[in-house]
Amino acid sequence: MEYLHTMVRVGDLDKALDFYCAKFGLVEVRRIDNEKGRYTLVFLAAPDDVEKAKDTKAPLLELTYNWDEKEYAGGRNFGHLAYRVDDIYETCDRLMKAGVTINRPPRDGYMAFIRSPDGISIELLQKGEAKAPAEPWSSMQNTGSW
Repeated sequence: MEYLHTMVRVGDLDKALDFYCAKFGLVEVRRIDNEKGRYTLVFLAAPDDVEKAKDTKAPLLELTYNWDEKEYAGGRNFGHLAYRVDDIYETCDRLMKAGVTINRPPRDGYMAFIRSPDGISIELLQKGEAKAPAEPWSSMQNTGSW
């Protein structure tokens, strides 16, 4: 397993970048603007992690700026932790057998979400290419939220 990123939602991207980059010292390594989804993702790395982050896309802080939402209440500004796993199906199967609910099953063979006992959302991402869709995951419905 490899730690990838932590995601936080921000209400003012310019203000957030001023804090995280200009003041705190993180470095922007990647940005995605999605007009259809109306959001911007900005990935930041600590100065000593910049080269690794450009190569492996980890470890990063992901700032998510939803264009139409400016304030987040009740902790909604914290998004999720993300880990890359060698085999998403094996990982989800092992977690389910241990009593963990798979909130968003890996129907696409690439991404799943679970929650910690404290309600922290954890994204699991398949290492390399997505696995071929397979049962029981392909037809498994979402449970709760992530």
